[in-house]
Amino acid sequence: MTTDEYVAPAGAPAEAECTGTDGGTEPSAADCTGAGLGFTCDEKAPVSFTVSRVARLHRMVSGKHLRSLGLYPGQEFVMVHLWTRGPSRQSDLIRAADLDPSTVTKMLQRLEQAGHVRRCPDPADRRAVLVEATESGDGLRAAVEATLSGLEEHLLTGLDEGERQELLRLLTKAERNLCREAGGECELPE
Repeated sequence: MTTDEYVAPAGAPAEAECTGTDGGTEPSAADCTGAGLGFTCDEKAPVSFTVSRVARLHRMVSGKHLRSLGLYPGQEFVMVHLWTRGPSRQSDLIRAADLDPSTVTKMLQRLEQAGHVRRCPDPADRRAVLVEATESGDGLRAAVEATLSGLEEHLLTGLDEGERQELLRLLTKAERNLCREAGGECELPE
């Protein structure tokens, strides 16, 4: 095995074991094999593998920062939705988060136990559940927004404003392509 290849041990997820040749946690495209498929990331699907690694690393770093605020990864999206759109039906949160209903239910249970949200029957339809941020949840807003802004700045370090806009434009285009492939069931930002 050369220093440009990585083969995950049998039964180990390649994604979790993939590290750079210097032993760090920032792999380059040439550092990983396609999950034991016998090709390097940069040969067959360089963009897909890079996007997956960036998303995984983003989630790890954001999770570390959010834990200091008492939130689990993903809960910040629910809170941002509630802060920007106000009380929302649980079904709307499930659609907006684009997650399995049981995952969002568990997320809301944890947020409710922490005192950040409350759920109650929707006055317009008693069969529906309305979720709203509590005073405690609203108190997290400035810290969560600062955390997300800091993470965004770190993520984009070294890119000038034009490059940042181009990256956003290209990622949005890729997101729309994947949404169509997924059957158009995802909710895309305007």
